[in-house]
Amino acid sequence: MRHILIIFSVFLFSFISISCTSSSSSSSTTNTDNTTTDNTTDNTETSSGLFVTVGESGTILTSSDGTTWDNRTSGTSYRLYEVTYGNGTFVTVGRSGTILTSSDNGTSWDNRTSGTTENLYGVTYGNGLFVTGSFSGTILTSPDGTTWDNRTSGTLLVLIGVTYGNGTFVTVGQSGTILTSPDGTTWDNRTSARSSDLYEVTYGNGLFVTVGKSGTIFTSSDGNSWTERDSGISGSGKFLYGVTYGNGLFVTVGTGTIRTSSDGISWTERTSGTTWSLYGVTYGNGLFVTVGGSGILQFGIYSNSLVLTSSDGISWTERTSGTSENLRGVLHSQ
Repeated sequence: MRHILIIFSVFLFSFISISCTSSSSSSSTTNTDNTTTDNTTDNTETSSGLFVTVGESGTILTSSDGTTWDNRTSGTSYRLYEVTYGNGTFVTVGRSGTILTSSDNGTSWDNRTSGTTENLYGVTYGNGLFVTGSFSGTILTSPDGTTWDNRTSGTLLVLIGVTYGNGTFVTVGQSGTILTSPDGTTWDNRTSARSSDLYEVTYGNGLFVTVGKSGTIFTSSDGNSWTERDSGISGSGKFLYGVTYGNGLFVTVGTGTIRTSSDGISWTERTSGTTWSLYGVTYGNGLFVTVGGSGILQFGIYSNSLVLTSSDGISWTERTSGTSENLRGVLHSQ
């Protein structure tokens, strides 16, 4: 892997710290899952919605079909980790407190003041509120994506993934950290029963699913009590970075792996066609889309970043992203 690592913790050596070196329904929207079960869509958007992916060096790509991608100008060279959509606005977050917003279908982006210089990793939208998390338990919230308030999380650990579903915000992170909140302001610490770092969380079909280091998977019906599931992955060098729900199927992606589950309990390995890391996954317009990085070629030149698509989560096709930068997060706006 070509990731530049920083020394913060074993956790930062896997996914988050990769990021620190360079410089991811009618009631909610998340960074990975973009179905009506856990994502808010705006009534003014097109019926097919829009795919948006973000990554290294401020890279932002948009696509109406997940196959053909357009490169957009972000106005930043900082790494972007995740992107979400709500109330007619796209919001992406990244290194050194970077927050960008777009209200014109992802074409142009405005830089917003976050009030922090910490890296921001995950972002979601639910119940009229954008929520993002960071180092030292930092949680920021905003009703419009423009003005942000700092909230008390009750932890000093790194927060990475965040989602909204069933009237509850859930954020996950370092050392098995899981926090929940009914309003994005007041947060409660939950027990995950394992200290493995958690990188992403989604909600679908009445179930929260979070994934992380060493193939860790936990599920919960309410966000409070969590049960560990067998992903079929073993070894400290294997990671699950992204998870989503769509078309009756949970899909999780990671270090060269894609796995699916109809119930979040039993998981089946699928052929990804790559050994490189896949960081984000989403579902929209009848299509699963996952993104990542395809390694370093000779003389340190990056090869084309990965975009894979699937109509069923089982068979995957590689697409041309049009960028050599690693892609970190992806969403569909409907």
